[in-house]
Amino acid sequence: MAGNSYGTLFRLTTFGESHGPAIGGVIDGCPAGITLDIDSIQYELNRRKPGQSAIVTQRKEPDEVQFLSGIFEGKTTGAPIGFTVPNTNQKSHDYSHIKDTYRPSHADYTYDKKYGHRDYRGGGRSSARETISRVVGGAIARQMLPGITINAFTSSVGDIFIDKPYQDLDFTLTEQNPVRCPDMDAAAKMEDYIKEIRKQGDTVGGTVTCVIQNVPAGLGEPVFDKLHAELGKAMLSINAVKGFEYGSGFCGARMKGSEHNDLFNPDGTTKTNLSGGIQGGISNGMDIYFRVAFKPVATIMQFQETINSSGEVVEMQGKGRHDPCVVPRAVPIVEAMAALVLADFMLLSGK
Repeated sequence: MAGNSYGTLFRLTTFGESHGPAIGGVIDGCPAGITLDIDSIQYELNRRKPGQSAIVTQRKEPDEVQFLSGIFEGKTTGAPIGFTVPNTNQKSHDYSHIKDTYRPSHADYTYDKKYGHRDYRGGGRSSARETISRVVGGAIARQMLPGITINAFTSSVGDIFIDKPYQDLDFTLTEQNPVRCPDMDAAAKMEDYIKEIRKQGDTVGGTVTCVIQNVPAGLGEPVFDKLHAELGKAMLSINAVKGFEYGSGFCGARMKGSEHNDLFNPDGTTKTNLSGGIQGGISNGMDIYFRVAFKPVATIMQFQETINSSGEVVEMQGKGRHDPCVVPRAVPIVEAMAALVLADFMLLSGK
């Protein structure tokens, strides 16, 4: 299986399955001499872990990271940083009913066709539990980005949206509710809706908005390695992501050039920022902001028609512990992937 690594100089390789002994990773290219705040790394994992509120999966996992190499006396040594996060609360029997059945909109069918067999326990390698390693890697990358702030938040659930620009939001409120929405009125509506959806045995999607501030101008490479292209790849690699847009995004397609152009101030900043902080694939020093769309979780607690490995039409119903909406737990994952992209480009630029 290829495709388990991300990055050029700062490179994260992940391993492990949802119901295996552990999820883990190896980070290559982290410079020596960086003092790591291990508590902040664990804090990011706690934001992602299951069982943290009534609106997420109730799988109980401490998700405690164990570092195996690359750190000595609290500082990076320049050697590969190896780490594991043990799986301690697997219930593989919850998946025995789909041993030979393909769940709609899951990776079951495609994995079976590509590899000739699959780990049906929670999806194995296709499980979103793999994102644990991304959060660890992103938390370390973040500590290589002094002065740069990365704030992601839930901006919509279903048809419930924040109706304010991000400049009017207080990001310190994001962690004050289980939805991770800095608009408290919208957050309350989102939380009630997710609970209602869960009672129906259904799921719902939403969007995460991410704002990156104080990025120096000059990050990114022209043509194929543009900064926004790498951000898009990073976000689209996250489980359940169906869309990515930065700056004006698709709204820009409805505008005239006279409306869309960001005019310069004498100091090089721009009067508007419809470019989303990136021009020609390179950061311009303005805020980078983008939105990531997440589909409804594919496992629903309702009967659905599907097929089995013999091509027979069968009926199945989801079992086990699943998120009715993945968006609140995806917020730290979006931040982690953004940090990985920026750390890699910082090293590539020599900054």
